[in-house]
Amino acid sequence: MRGPHNIIRLIRTGATLERTGAMKIILHAFEVGPVLSAFLRAVVWPFQWLGYKGDLSMPPAPRALNALGPAYIKFGQMLSTRPDVVGDDFANQLRVLQDKLPPFSMAEAKAEILRELGQPVETLFSSFSEPVAAASLAQVHKAHLAENGDAVAVKVLRPGIERAFKRDIDAFYFAARTIEFLSPASRRLRPLEVIKHFDGVVAGELDLRLESSAAAEFAANTEGDEGFAVPRIRWHLSGRRVMTLDWAEGTSIGDNAALDAAGHDRTAIATRVLQLFLNHALRDGFFHGDMHQGNLKVAANGDVVAYDFGIMGRIDEYTRRVYAEILFGFIRKDYQRVAEVHFEAGYVPADKDVDEFARALRAVGEPIFGMDASRISMARLLAYLFEVTERFGMETRTELILLQRTMVVVEGVARSLDPNMNIWKVAQPVVEAYIKESIGPKALMKDLVKTARILSRFGPLLPSIAQAALIQQNSNTSVQTPNRGIEKFGWVLVGAGITSALFWLTMSL
Repeated sequence: MRGPHNIIRLIRTGATLERTGAMKIILHAFEVGPVLSAFLRAVVWPFQWLGYKGDLSMPPAPRALNALGPAYIKFGQMLSTRPDVVGDDFANQLRVLQDKLPPFSMAEAKAEILRELGQPVETLFSSFSEPVAAASLAQVHKAHLAENGDAVAVKVLRPGIERAFKRDIDAFYFAARTIEFLSPASRRLRPLEVIKHFDGVVAGELDLRLESSAAAEFAANTEGDEGFAVPRIRWHLSGRRVMTLDWAEGTSIGDNAALDAAGHDRTAIATRVLQLFLNHALRDGFFHGDMHQGNLKVAANGDVVAYDFGIMGRIDEYTRRVYAEILFGFIRKDYQRVAEVHFEAGYVPADKDVDEFARALRAVGEPIFGMDASRISMARLLAYLFEVTERFGMETRTELILLQRTMVVVEGVARSLDPNMNIWKVAQPVVEAYIKESIGPKALMKDLVKTARILSRFGPLLPSIAQAALIQQNSNTSVQTPNRGIEKFGWVLVGAGITSALFWLTMSL
């Protein structure tokens, strides 16, 4: 019954968008032509009665996405950071999805805390406020610890949210399978793998123990980052459905009027947000994967404070170097090198023409340089990139989906603070610094030292390896000559000598 159930779910999605009035707004925001718009609306119009009515106090688009469930809300949150794609008015409407959704009751929140922590709220906290923020998966209360009066934020998952999310993601899986079946050309984009990736990321948000661990690791990595702060986790008051951390006081990074009134330099903050993200992604390989306005504040001293660590991204060192070389190549307008990196990393099939690919990349990169962000249409740029990827047979890199999505979100946040910011100029010093550290002679020495240390761990195993080789030789005397056995044992001894030398070299380093 999963198929019929999900067909109804997708029909209800379109019906809800039409019933709430969101369909017309969304089609206009994405500049869908009048003929196609009329066709799509005509298809879903007879099914309006199946759509959800939603909260009548909310604007049409947030009303529809909120009624449809958490997966749809997540999609709306991303769009709210891209006024260049959907327009200022629509982006402002969608911002209520970040942390201004209808909360669940205090009684339900207290019951969840009691079940998770084993003690009533009144015992753990001297004060416990009404919800101060409510998002798609959880809501936050401000409280003071009974033991010392410290101000903390208590995050509580929505009751039944796991089942609600599973219902949404099932429909997405069904849609992805249907698209792959009906459009074989779409398989290169691997829509099913994209949905699996999205499923795994959001599923991690549904266990607050994982979020607590991520926050602690992120805080340790960024401890030395000037102008950046991460609240401390209170482990003894955290569990699977409840997380407690220090209260982050400050102004929402999405409230430009309040930032101006507080005397903050929005241009400097925009630059810092983008450079911090690049540092975390390239330097640490561990970055905040949900850096929209609802998860960032500016403290009184000007520090950017991040919270909500349910979605965190991790990329390995090799992928970081590839990503940095691609960025660096675009910054230097070295499109030939950017093309070569794509081929070296296997992102483009080897049978394609690297020079032709470099020319296509030039057509993507050149319009960016010398322009401020207000003159760049990311929608048109992404549309052209899609054409290029289709032409050269590139497949979706699922390991980079979150990195790419977060880059889009962070750029949107920075642009909302400083509409004239040029992302390439801001990114250049960070990327150049990483290139110097990771793709030069110094990086080569680091790689050699790391390799030596790994090989040295096998030193204690060398006697048993040599003995095993001799035993194997004795058991195969009927099919191997003595000289062959001596040669084989000799190579074992050579390996032992090299490994021992590497071991002592590592110890001296």
